[in-house]
Amino acid sequence: MANLKEIRTRITSVNSTMQITSAMKMVSASKLKRAQDAITDMRPYAEKLQEILGNLCESLETSEGMYSAQRDVDNVLLVAITSNRGLCGGFNGNIIKECQRLIKEEYADNNVHILTIGKKANDLLKSKSIETNQGDLPSDLEKVWESVNFETVAPIAQTLMDAFAAKSYDKVILVYNKFKNAAVQEVTPEQLLPVLPPDAAENNAASDYIFEPNKEEIVADLIPKSLKIQLYKSILDSHASEHGARMTAMHMATDNAGELKKDLTLHYNKARQAAITGEILEIVGGAEALKN
Repeated sequence: MANLKEIRTRITSVNSTMQITSAMKMVSASKLKRAQDAITDMRPYAEKLQEILGNLCESLETSEGMYSAQRDVDNVLLVAITSNRGLCGGFNGNIIKECQRLIKEEYADNNVHILTIGKKANDLLKSKSIETNQGDLPSDLEKVWESVNFETVAPIAQTLMDAFAAKSYDKVILVYNKFKNAAVQEVTPEQLLPVLPPDAAENNAASDYIFEPNKEEIVADLIPKSLKIQLYKSILDSHASEHGARMTAMHMATDNAGELKKDLTLHYNKARQAAITGEILEIVGGAEALKN
C-alpha cells in the first residue's frame, strides 16, 4: 500500500490535471461557437453552388471540360485534413484510418498520393511509415489553421485544380471530418475533382437555365470559384469538428480525473484511518506494558 505522502502527491497531480482539462474544455467551447456559426452559414451556400456547378457541367460537353474530364484513373490524390494539435480524441486518427482504407480497398490498383493539411496528419503518417509523396504540391499547409479564411484556402484549391488540369492527378479526394454536433463528427471522403454531374433522379431540370452573357464565360468563372468554396467548406467543417471533438474529449478527461480524485481521496482516508488506528494500538499496548 502506498504511503500517505505518495497518495497526497497523486491527488495534487490529478487535481492539477483536472483544472487543465476543464480550462481546455471551456476554451474549446468558446472557439466552437464561432467555428459552428461559420460552417452553418457557409454550408447552404456551398451546397447550392455545388448543385449549380453539377448542372452546368452536365449541360456542357463534360468530356472536354478542364475540371470535369472523366479519364482513366491512374494517379489519385488524397487530401487528408487534420489539425495541428492533439488532445481531441480520435479526430485525427480517424482521418488516417480512412486514408488507409481508401488506399487498401478503393484505390488498391492506383498510385495514391497524400497531401496533408495539418501537422497531425504528417506525424501520424510518419508513425505508420506511410509516405505522403505529394510531388510538387506545397508542404507548408499547417499554416492554414493559423488564419482560417477563404483567402488562405483559395490558393490551395487553385494548386489542386492546376495539378488536375496538368494531368498530374486523375482524381482528387478530400478526407475530412464533417461537423454534425459537438459530440459527433463524421469522417467524409468527398470527391473534389473531377466535378461530378448531379444524379438525374435528383434533378430533372439540369438545363433549365438562361445564360447571360453566355454559358462559356459563366462556367469559366463559376467552376473555379465553386471548387474553392468546396475546399473552404471542408476546412470549416474540420475546424468546427476539431473544437467539438476537443471539447468532448476534455469533458470526458475532466470527469475521469474527478472520479480518480474521489477514489484516491477515499484510499487516502482509509490509509490515514489505518495509520491512526495503528498508532492508538501502539499507545494502548505501551500503557499496558508499563502497568505490568
